[in-house]
Amino acid sequence: MAHRHLPADLVLATGDLAHTPAPATYARFFSLLGGLGLPVYCLSGNHDEGQMLSTLTDGGLCRFETHLHHGGWHFVFLDSTIPGSEGAHFPPERLQELDSLLSGAPDTHTLVCMHHQPVAMGSRWLDTMALDNPDEFFAVIDRHPQIRGILWGHVHQEFTETRNGVQLISTPSTCIQFMPNSSDFAVDMVSPGYRWLLLHPDGRIETGVERLAAIPGTIDQTASGY
Repeated sequence: MAHRHLPADLVLATGDLAHTPAPATYARFFSLLGGLGLPVYCLSGNHDEGQMLSTLTDGGLCRFETHLHHGGWHFVFLDSTIPGSEGAHFPPERLQELDSLLSGAPDTHTLVCMHHQPVAMGSRWLDTMALDNPDEFFAVIDRHPQIRGILWGHVHQEFTETRNGVQLISTPSTCIQFMPNSSDFAVDMVSPGYRWLLLHPDGRIETGVERLAAIPGTIDQTASGY
């Protein structure tokens, strides 16, 4: 499946790289993604152990960075996690860091990447685990017109919307998918997938989702939570 979008420049792994974090689990993840021969930029999710993850990445193909300049674009990687919680929050120092990174490249098209959703998804249970201070976050975003998109994982479903000219984009999961617009936890019976991105020199973002032909038998479709 992935060969349809290869060669590529890089992979964005938007968090929850392990369900239960352990060095062996991350080693397996790094080995699998490393097989693509591409740099993989990792974000921590609420299921990850951020310190463990950052320690285990060694600057090789799998990397844990705050930002990246590549191909005429600026990628900013934000840690939205709260230790010991499934929710998300950006403390003042993280918002200041974001503002500083954006101020340092005012003329470069920018993609901001994070794990949690900064906007409501329309699912009551899932939106209890969204960013809890989105107004403060978007106040920073709105000061920087070079931002072209905000990308996140966490929600296990597709989502695209536009806010003030900025594309808001979620990606499906490589595991189970969550039913959109569900009041309570529910599994959506669609296949795992990934999102591809084509970032143009003029700031346009072309994107879509590729899915497996069928749900692998190793995925527990009867899960009552995740």
